[in-house]
Amino acid sequence: MNIAIIGAGLGGLTLARVLHVHGIAATVYEAETSPNARAQGGMLDIHDHNGQLALKAANLYEEFVALIHPGGQATRVLDQDGKVLFEDPDYGSGGRPEVQRGELRRILLESLLADAVQWNRKLAQAVPLGDGRHELTFTDGATVTCGLLVGADGAWSKVRPLLSNAKPAYAGISLVETWLHDSDRRHPASATAVGGGALFAVAPGKGILAHREPAGVLHAYVALTKPQEWFAEGDVVGEFEGWAPALTALITASDTAPVVRMIHALPSNHRWQRVPGVTLVGDAAHLMAPSGEGANLAMFDGAELAKAIVAHPGDIEAALTTYEGELFPRSAQAAAEAEELHGILYGEQSPHSLVEMFTK
Repeated sequence: MNIAIIGAGLGGLTLARVLHVHGIAATVYEAETSPNARAQGGMLDIHDHNGQLALKAANLYEEFVALIHPGGQATRVLDQDGKVLFEDPDYGSGGRPEVQRGELRRILLESLLADAVQWNRKLAQAVPLGDGRHELTFTDGATVTCGLLVGADGAWSKVRPLLSNAKPAYAGISLVETWLHDSDRRHPASATAVGGGALFAVAPGKGILAHREPAGVLHAYVALTKPQEWFAEGDVVGEFEGWAPALTALITASDTAPVVRMIHALPSNHRWQRVPGVTLVGDAAHLMAPSGEGANLAMFDGAELAKAIVAHPGDIEAALTTYEGELFPRSAQAAAEAEELHGILYGEQSPHSLVEMFTK
């Protein structure tokens, strides 16, 4: 069977890798021109109940362990004055070690055959041909026919409309992304405030979240519950007037131009009726507000779909029925938990609600 995976993110690559482990070929089509066409984001905490299981299914667990950033699981909660309200050191025994997204993607890419990923292949349209087959047309004019089409193409998936009319909606919150380099020397107060792992300095409707990355990099997200149009002219720094300078420097001292990330989400109970020969993994299937689960769920989806295909040789519809039957309740629960977490982070009881969550 000709299996086409749209998108070379973590979910699509995990799917291709687990299939490869079982001797099943698949081709990944990626719109980007090369593996290094853009930066791949910051740190990811990979959980032992989903992301790590996917890496074990991909026979890449040892390679993953070699990527772990020591101390990255440390967590601290500060109030707006910089006072530490909660602190949990990294003893190396937690279930969510931190790795760099780009490095995780690299080991997945290197585990595939050289021609398994086709770069500079942006999907223009997918047309059903009957019997579960689809014709794919790319923006360069190339066409491919596949017997199984998997949308691993993220929030604005071109594959999703084959299954669902749902579209991502603004979640009411945006993140302003900043980076501080060589922080221990150039920004020592901020480096001390962040500590060795993750920092949460939150209050009702807003927050400054940061993480220490290798080489003294501080990667921060400034969260604001504002309408989308507010960010065109809104004063982000002004929203944190009176906060500790070590915290506000995570905004004002950025070594890169701040980037606004509008957060969108699909309905928490997003699902679809079975359509022959096509399915979704990752954000294409269950885009939700950031909660630390997105990458983990995408990899787990990919691994579970591959395992379902292996378990139903010659019967792709049985495989997809099995996969989606487990996908829908799993993603609905994760989306509900993500919404609950955002209430804890930015609700009226913040930051004490976050301290309570961590304490429990």
